[in-house]
Amino acid sequence: MQVKDIITIMERLAPLNYQESYDNCGLQVGDAATTLTGVLLTLDVTEAVVDEAARCGCNMIVAHHPLIFGGLKRLTGRNYVERTVLKAIKNDIAIYAAHTNLDNMRHGVNARIAQKLGLVNTRILSPMSNTLSKLYTYAPVNIADKVRDAMFDAGAGAVGGYAECSFNTAGKGTFRPGEATKPAIGKAGGEREWVEEIKIEVLVEKHTERAVLDAMRRAHIYEEVAYELVPLANANQQIGAGMVGDLPQPMEAADFMAHLKMAMKTGCIRHTALLKGDVKKIALCGGAGSFLLKDAIGAGADFFVTGDFKYHQFFDAEGRIVIADIGHYESEQFTTELFAETLAAQLPGARILMAETQTNPVFYY
Repeated sequence: MQVKDIITIMERLAPLNYQESYDNCGLQVGDAATTLTGVLLTLDVTEAVVDEAARCGCNMIVAHHPLIFGGLKRLTGRNYVERTVLKAIKNDIAIYAAHTNLDNMRHGVNARIAQKLGLVNTRILSPMSNTLSKLYTYAPVNIADKVRDAMFDAGAGAVGGYAECSFNTAGKGTFRPGEATKPAIGKAGGEREWVEEIKIEVLVEKHTERAVLDAMRRAHIYEEVAYELVPLANANQQIGAGMVGDLPQPMEAADFMAHLKMAMKTGCIRHTALLKGDVKKIALCGGAGSFLLKDAIGAGADFFVTGDFKYHQFFDAEGRIVIADIGHYESEQFTTELFAETLAAQLPGARILMAETQTNPVFYY
């Protein structure tokens, strides 16, 4: 087993295509071909975490927050990032991060928070656009099923909770093979051919484009496969920021605050004034989520649970929603559980450990 085996699983969980432009996810330190001795899971990577990995015999760290956000111009140990990178290199420990790409997944960080709060009827709060394309291709009637199935197996045709979705139109295609061709139908340099074909239309997500196109070509009999891949502006309901859902039963605001504090194991909740009436709909975002406040209000949420709100941003609630800032670390602390469950399910023989090192830089007096 190698480091790259962990990377493959992590990038199926959260494809790198969906990280935000400012982010730096993926393998940050180390060689993907290194033989794996163990994986240490953590929210943040610090010098102490690298020390723990070395003590435990783990030569890979999987973290939520990237250690390296911007480019490193030198490695002199002048700050904790440089010191941590140097220590990881000296101990031959690989570092991998799954950050906003995991935040943006339907089954990612926010789903874990929703699960801890017991929410039902959950959906993405702010779905991401420009992650879908429509693929059109054409196949002779006798191989259309083979081509369609190959694209489905590669990930095409997913629409929300539905799989293998396509639209198919019968028609006639024409082509005239050139002298240097090797046509499956007709002869090189021959006459124009008329072929009964099926036009197949499927949705393709950004991270599956290459695999779907490769599968389409392998399944086809044509030397040159005709297709169009057209980007769509449609919002992808499975990818995006934040989440919104319902409590199974309405609660009073004070009771929900107590439930929130216990479920998220936070020592402090900074919040706006509690509103009258029952609490039913909850919006949330792991980490720093103030950019989603308008979306939370627009969704009709009673509470917006997140972290890192600044003083003046609390005024933006304007009595329409309760902002509950539980802290950045506190909102994302269960992400390592998600890592552990995913890796253990697919690599049952691997050594997978949860870091014991406390990395939250914020303390409460």
